[in-house]
Amino acid sequence: MKIVIASDLHGSLYYANMLFERFFAEGAEEIILLGDLYYHGPRNPLEKEYDCMAVANLLNSHKDKLTVIKGNCDAEIDEMISEFPLLGAKTVRFGNLKLTLSHGHIYNKDNLPKEVGDIFLFGHFHTGFIEKHENLIIANPGSTTLPRGGTPRSYLVLTDNELTLKNLETGEIICSQCLANK
Repeated sequence: MKIVIASDLHGSLYYANMLFERFFAEGAEEIILLGDLYYHGPRNPLEKEYDCMAVANLLNSHKDKLTVIKGNCDAEIDEMISEFPLLGAKTVRFGNLKLTLSHGHIYNKDNLPKEVGDIFLFGHFHTGFIEKHENLIIANPGSTTLPRGGTPRSYLVLTDNELTLKNLETGEIICSQCLANK
């Protein structure tokens, strides 16, 4: 099985479409979104093809493939236009692994939840990375729309034996972590 993990779409139809192009090109079965779907936030500029309702329609058309975590910019109205639930932080199973999912504004690498799985995934900071800390892998897919710190627009791909951070625009591998020892 293969899962694409992304975060911080912030209402850009342009980059949301690009994400789904990568999703299908990867041959993934599921997509996990770690929050901040529609609203761009008061400190962020409007991005290419900023169209919250069109992004909602795109996501709704793939609702059967989505697991979505609620971000700090996601509001009650966002839940009303979404045909899928926006969940709080949660742990899900992926094969033999437990994935703990969070947006990142509360739980992140500096403030882990009390119970955390084998892989902790969070967004919010708009900077993609993968780190291994003893038996825990911590990763952030970065932002599809508003990357920070000179990082590219990015997303993660999770398979049974590897977690890979990829450039959204080129599909090139930025870094990866083998899961064989997990």
